[in-house]
Amino acid sequence: MPSHANDRMSEHQNLPDVPASELDLRGVICPYNFVKTKLKLETMKHGQVLSVLLDEGDPIRNVPRSVENEGHTVLSQERVDRAYRVLIRREDND
Repeated sequence: MPSHANDRMSEHQNLPDVPASELDLRGVICPYNFVKTKLKLETMKHGQVLSVLLDEGDPIRNVPRSVENEGHTVLSQERVDRAYRVLIRREDND
């Protein structure tokens, strides 16, 4: 008999905008914020979503563009206080 809790958990993991992990990179300067984002994405499975908190200015301009150049998908960018939350879906780029 299957457990309903396990069913809900697997459904939750398959939702496209639900982050599997989050990085708080406020206060981290370029290019280190991109490097940390890239390294985290490399540990994730195809289709998983990473939430990244970035400062305004260079970080929010550069990190989303750089991860897209790496073949990943930026799902959204939203302002949170004086920072931005960026949702990035891990893509297979082999």
